Amino acid sequence: MSSDPKLTAKGSARPNISAVMPLVWELIRPRRALLALGFVLMAINRVSSLVLPYSTRYLIDSVIIKHHLQLLKPLVLGVLAATVVQGITSFSLTQLLSKAAQRLITELRQRVQSHVERLPVAFHDSTKSGVLVSRIMSDVEGVRNLIGTGLVDLVGGLLTASIALVVLFRISALMTVLAFGFLALFALALKKAFQTIRPIFRERGKINAEVTGRLAESLGGIRVVKGYHAEEREEKVFAGGVMRLLNNVLRSLTATSVMGLSASVLLGVVGAVIMYVGARQILAGSLTIGEFFTYTMFMGFLIAPVMQIVQIGTQLTEALAGLERSHEILSQPAEDRDPKRTITLPPIEGNIDFQNVSFSWVR
Repeated sequence: MSSDPKLTAKGSARPNISAVMPLVWELIRPRRALLALGFVLMAINRVSSLVLPYSTRYLIDSVIIKHHLQLLKPLVLGVLAATVVQGITSFSLTQLLSKAAQRLITELRQRVQSHVERLPVAFHDSTKSGVLVSRIMSDVEGVRNLIGTGLVDLVGGLLTASIALVVLFRISALMTVLAFGFLALFALALKKAFQTIRPIFRERGKINAEVTGRLAESLGGIRVVKGYHAEEREEKVFAGGVMRLLNNVLRSLTATSVMGLSASVLLGVVGAVIMYVGARQILAGSLTIGEFFTYTMFMGFLIAPVMQIVQIGTQLTEALAGLERSHEILSQPAEDRDPKRTITLPPIEGNIDFQNVSFSWVR
């Protein structure tokens, strides 16, 4: 059996995020309060994580260099308190959002399965059962990143980067402008990379569904395969499918590795620029040693979210691709909603006549 032509046509078209956004909003809307609480906990977590690097400035300039020992105890207590808050909020985020994400996966699986059961027989005749199994079980897995820690971590990274950028500008505007220029170039490269990698993930789900479907049918009809001596043909078909899947995985690995390499190069270039300009500013007396240490630590908080976006952005891209495939199933009209399924007849009137009918009892 061949794949459903509607699904194939949509699968080969360019991915359209706007088409799947209503489904995303429908999934998120009942969990708005949960996400809002998650964002609050995330903000507290990220702000508390900045206490340690920011206190380094006062530790070096005031406590060590100027010998203001009365500031040491408050600094240490503040760092310890921030660490406790960070640990509690991290634990709460994982418990709150990760479990909610798993419940969402279960709910979406039930919804897709229920809809598949109500699709016309013609749809099932033209679609491999393995493809439908993949749509129900595999495609919804990535949605956990929309409700789970993936989306919250992405927003948290952007929040941390924004706070770090403000602190960096206050310490040294010159170094920050130079570093931000490199980050802006990297952001443009990331945008182009995500536009390239998203269709790859979407194609992977389609290939995986086709290979799984053919394998399920081959194993389910093994007696027919053996009866027609078609083992070799099935081996070739399966080998071709897994090779297509391998090529897709290799393409995605190449794309993600290039993105990781770019992030590493960015880190090295920005570090070299900060080292050169910072040393000159310290020698010129416009920057203290404590400010330089604080600057380098906050630069890490600015660059780390950018590198984190590479990973989380890939996960969200895969989640949206999976949702698109689920949306294709859910957009198929159910059989009980087909207007041609029922026919309205006019009122029927008639009489029953008995002619030449006899009855007798035979002993």
